[in-house]
Amino acid sequence: MKVVTAGEMRNIDSQTINEIGIPGIVLMENAGLAVVNVIERDFPLSMFRNVAIFAGKGNNGGDGLVIARYLAHKGYDVTIYLLAEPEKFSGDALTNLKIAQNIGLNIDYILSDEQLNEKKGNILQNDIIVDAIFGTGLSGPVRGFASNVIDYLNSTKIPIIAVDLPSGLDSDTGKVEGSCIKAKITVTMALPKRGLLLYPGANFVGKLNIADIGIPQTVIDSQNISVNLIQSDHIKNILPKRPRDGHKGLFGRVLVIAGSIGLTGAGAMASLSALRVGAGLVTLGTPESLNPIMEIKLTEAMTLPLPETQYQTLSLQSYDIIMQMIDKFDVVAIGPGLSRNRETIALVQKLCKDIHIPKVIDADGLNALAEDKNSLNELGEKTILTPHPGEMSRLIGKTTSDVQSDRINVAVNFAKEYGVTLVLKGVPTVVAYPNGEAYLNTTGNPGMASGGTGDVLTGTIAGFLAQGLNEKDSAILGVYIHGLAGDLASIDRGECGLIAGDLIDFLPRAIKKLISD
Repeated sequence: MKVVTAGEMRNIDSQTINEIGIPGIVLMENAGLAVVNVIERDFPLSMFRNVAIFAGKGNNGGDGLVIARYLAHKGYDVTIYLLAEPEKFSGDALTNLKIAQNIGLNIDYILSDEQLNEKKGNILQNDIIVDAIFGTGLSGPVRGFASNVIDYLNSTKIPIIAVDLPSGLDSDTGKVEGSCIKAKITVTMALPKRGLLLYPGANFVGKLNIADIGIPQTVIDSQNISVNLIQSDHIKNILPKRPRDGHKGLFGRVLVIAGSIGLTGAGAMASLSALRVGAGLVTLGTPESLNPIMEIKLTEAMTLPLPETQYQTLSLQSYDIIMQMIDKFDVVAIGPGLSRNRETIALVQKLCKDIHIPKVIDADGLNALAEDKNSLNELGEKTILTPHPGEMSRLIGKTTSDVQSDRINVAVNFAKEYGVTLVLKGVPTVVAYPNGEAYLNTTGNPGMASGGTGDVLTGTIAGFLAQGLNEKDSAILGVYIHGLAGDLASIDRGECGLIAGDLIDFLPRAIKKLISD
């Protein structure tokens, strides 16, 4: 499913109306009906009778007027509160205002703070509030009178259904710079908008419903929209198949280069994760003095003791050994727990440049690349980078706040500039490709915010790469399965105290669920 900006949605609406010939008022009617269907489902008339519709002067307000008409027809007691004078309405919104007036719907006006104060008692008598104030038509933060209205509606604790977008939310960035409706449910039209999925905006959305309002798929396809939502149907189709006569060699060989003193768990978790998603053979290359503990920690994975520095980190002497063996592997994962030792950094930079099989680079592998930006130009298209926002900020020389405020564009621009697949971890995780495409993940939960879960993701992606998937499919499948494992683990064990090892345990269950659903 595509994820759109406000401008892309306007283009879709325009093409649907002007080229396909579906009138705008029909789309408005469909939008209103879609919201009514959600209200009837979640707020049945037997329990929720009184509804207040807050309508602005634009098309979002027109949707609200359609909603008011249908709810009244179905027996709800509806009051429409207009936040603009009738003469300021135009187009399809004006048409629906006239219809509401002609059939005698209860219409009131709140045009000032004084009128808002006068109506507060009446507003409190309602069971539901419908926010049809701004939608995607907002430009800039909400201030003044409109801000006071929104703040008051939030303070009532009455459940609010937002039409298309909570009023006050930036449709493209998810920023909330002024007042913003805190919705119980948001019913967005045709396609999800970026701001509904990005934070902090996603905190204001409540339960998101995506409503079909009759826009032809051919119109959506013609727009060349580059941002997509990762969905289970798509993921299920790319999951590697395991033939009955398969053997371990058929499912790929992974080399994990990881670990240092105090950070042995990172390499172990990455290795186990690759095995748990189906890789046939996994070998962990780690400092030789740490090999005995790895032999104990890992039963199914093999180990490769490598030359080390005096600080028990990998030394440059490991380079020749790794390069002599690299053709025996299908994919290499570099970085978990390697440390930021200067010699180890130099080793990583050489390996990332000279290894030409598919590679996943994470953690201290990324920190090594950030030390020499020129090394980013030598990674090649078979590379997947998996930074968290802090690592991303070091790679691009900006602040973490800069990354978080523009996650999609930061990821896409980096992937295009360096010709790599980029997995920008966070909420939502963004997977970006050199062709400008991006995918937003839909799985995962706050319980996964603990040490080691990134190492699990590294191994998960490497495990899928080893089974023959390309970089694009491995990345989106990896982040989806990783998040789904976290979701299943949280159901079983709760979010508080969830650890990375729990995710490893639940990776096979996540794959099983994906197959069976």
